[in-house]
Amino acid sequence: MTAHPLAGDTQTIRARRTGSAESRLLPLALLLPGIAVLLAVIGFPMLYSLYLSFTNYTLTTARSFHFVGLNNYITLLKDPIFWQAFGRTVLFMTLAVNLEFLIGLGIAQLMAKAIRGRGALRTIIMMPMMFAPILVGFMFKWAFNDQVGLVNNILFSLTGRAHIIPWLVDVPLGFIALLVAEIWMSTPFMVIILEAGILSLPVEPFEAAEVDGASGWQKFRMLTLPMVMPFVYTAMAIRSLDLARVYDVVRIMTDGGPGNRTELIWTYVYRLSFSGHNFALGSAMSYVTVIISFLFTWYLFRNVLKSRWEGRQ
Repeated sequence: MTAHPLAGDTQTIRARRTGSAESRLLPLALLLPGIAVLLAVIGFPMLYSLYLSFTNYTLTTARSFHFVGLNNYITLLKDPIFWQAFGRTVLFMTLAVNLEFLIGLGIAQLMAKAIRGRGALRTIIMMPMMFAPILVGFMFKWAFNDQVGLVNNILFSLTGRAHIIPWLVDVPLGFIALLVAEIWMSTPFMVIILEAGILSLPVEPFEAAEVDGASGWQKFRMLTLPMVMPFVYTAMAIRSLDLARVYDVVRIMTDGGPGNRTELIWTYVYRLSFSGHNFALGSAMSYVTVIISFLFTWYLFRNVLKSRWEGRQ
């Protein structure tokens, strides 16, 4: 007997479907170990922290804590130190991101015009990013020390008068010192992103503008800046997320003091959770901060998509 020709076609179709199903399931099977690790390392702690934020959990009530609803969030909204730390964090983020953008854009413009030594310049510019934030905190804590600090010694060398300026104790000066340390450490990231954006721009519009007699400022304002905005928003979004959780530098340089005068959100979370042993209130504050950071990041990424769409039109 001879096999019917359609029978072979049916078997081939079934084999293809089986192979297709296996090919679709293989990537998921390969990703499962990574997903399991992420759920164990990130997912469970986040869900457990969310649960703790609705309880009265402290180290003294670890065995008898109970559900208290929104009491921690209400307490948080009535806490003046939280609002001071929140406002100070927003101000710190705004100043740091914008100053890093301005400085980074200027350096990126100069590096993009460099003909020789661009690789060496990139290496030098990126050096501050190689230092751990804790090391940067110790370095600038020494630099702004009122007795033996580098800054006061430079002022003495320039003026010939002894300057004992309490940089890390005075209210605005401590904030400025933290800002300088963060800008020094993170501006190289902005430089690299913006330089990549500038180097990727097409040359035809600039050649046409030069033929029309446009000045350097006009080419920058009308061509470079609008076309590089997607890179700007991306860099700002990443830096905003970093600054929303800044902790190491502040912890080392001022520890939020003196008297909570340089307290930021995450140093206050640490103080509540580990120094005050109030893990429930600290968890509630962490989630409020995460939600605010998410909304701010969503706004920036919406501008990224909008600028990219406008660039394609």
